[in-house]
Amino acid sequence: MTVAQELEYVDVLIIGAGLSGIGAASYIKERCPGRSIMLLEAREDMGGTWDLFRYPGIRSDSDMFTLGYAFKPWTDTKSLADGPSIRNYIRETAKENDVERHIRYQQKVISAAWDTDTALWTVTVESTDTGEQRLLTCNFLYSCTGYYRYDQGYTPHFAGQESFKGPIIHAQHWPEDLDYDNKRVVVIGSGATAVTLVPELAKKTAMTTMLQRSPSYVASLPGEDRMAIGLRKWLPEMVVYHLTRWKKVLLQMVTFNFARKRPEKARKFLLGMVRRELGRDYDVDTHFTPHYNPWDERLCAVPDGDLFASIREKRAEVVTDHIDHFTENGIALKSGQHLDADIIVLATGLNLLFMGGVDLSVDGRKVDVADHFVFRGMMLSDVPNLAQAFGYTNSSWTLKADLTAQYVCRVLNYMQRKQKKIAVPVCNAGSVREEPMLDFTSGYITRAINQFPRQGTETPWRVYQNYFLDIISLRFSSLTRTALRFL
Repeated sequence: MTVAQELEYVDVLIIGAGLSGIGAASYIKERCPGRSIMLLEAREDMGGTWDLFRYPGIRSDSDMFTLGYAFKPWTDTKSLADGPSIRNYIRETAKENDVERHIRYQQKVISAAWDTDTALWTVTVESTDTGEQRLLTCNFLYSCTGYYRYDQGYTPHFAGQESFKGPIIHAQHWPEDLDYDNKRVVVIGSGATAVTLVPELAKKTAMTTMLQRSPSYVASLPGEDRMAIGLRKWLPEMVVYHLTRWKKVLLQMVTFNFARKRPEKARKFLLGMVRRELGRDYDVDTHFTPHYNPWDERLCAVPDGDLFASIREKRAEVVTDHIDHFTENGIALKSGQHLDADIIVLATGLNLLFMGGVDLSVDGRKVDVADHFVFRGMMLSDVPNLAQAFGYTNSSWTLKADLTAQYVCRVLNYMQRKQKKIAVPVCNAGSVREEPMLDFTSGYITRAINQFPRQGTETPWRVYQNYFLDIISLRFSSLTRTALRFL
């Protein structure tokens, strides 16, 4: 590969043109008009998750009044929106805020090296279509890559899978031409992807089976927000949006805190909902009663109970068992049961990846992310001029991504006013008690937790899963009376 010699400079380099990246660029263009920006996107189009995932029924498991941007109302009637609608919403935002012209596609960031003397990041970028590499420089690096690998979902190996005669599909890489009409389909998994896929596939298949080792909590939520629909008759769209947004935020926080403080009552409530959906004769204890407490893992939301409807109508079924091995025509379970299948779908989860796997170095020293603390949930201790968009685990991603972008704008504007070139969080590691950055017990998190930075037990090193606390911390806290140093 060749490396181009001319170094192009931009004030703020944003990695990723998905939900977070388009939002970050929109905020910077509005609030930091003197700063030049560029977005690098490794894929061929914007949208991130909502452009990558194309499996049947793909939708948000967060309501769009909180997954949407604070500055752009969600006007569709659907609360839990489908992937194409979200993708269009992101594209509209980019167009309305003049972000499109700043995006460069098929540009993957390989590494970023910080030099204190020049106060610059030198970023190595590879064209995904030609393999050519070139260098860019920037003063501030803003990662909006999400937290998982786009090129590879979590794909465990199953004994005998080579003998299966039908296709084995990972949901993250769904083929456009897959024909599942009147086929027997087994979906392996019990998380958000599985509960989304099953009712959609069941509309056309002979039978769709959700095969799980253990259950997840599944809750039915309204597909539309009736309050928002009613208020739109009387109030401006932005007013309706923010009223509904705050209602959703409060409901999410109350639900989460109730589940953490009264786990048994929360469990009883959630399982009671399932029993009302599936009837007294259904074995809820086996198929919908997890071994963990509510919100120890993310709750699975199904709009208007579509998963339960497909089970009641005998178009889908749930089997809770362990796989022994694949056979030519299905899956043999350890209980001795055999599931016949024409197609097997792996909804087995994500592979996490911090900052898209970018290799970082500071003044010639490699940055091992796991050795650093996370500041305000977005910056790394002792790493200058770097921010990372990372959403909530117990609520909508964009709520935190919005606050992060607003804080980055505060930092950039302060640097410009005070003629500072460097902003770096300084941590006395010996005085900070550490905890893992992510506090969920989901498999995809526990598999990769050592690849992520740590959090401390107190501000500003604490990662709050609380929107109100973050509003205070990120909008109104002092920039200078903290661990953040400006040079």
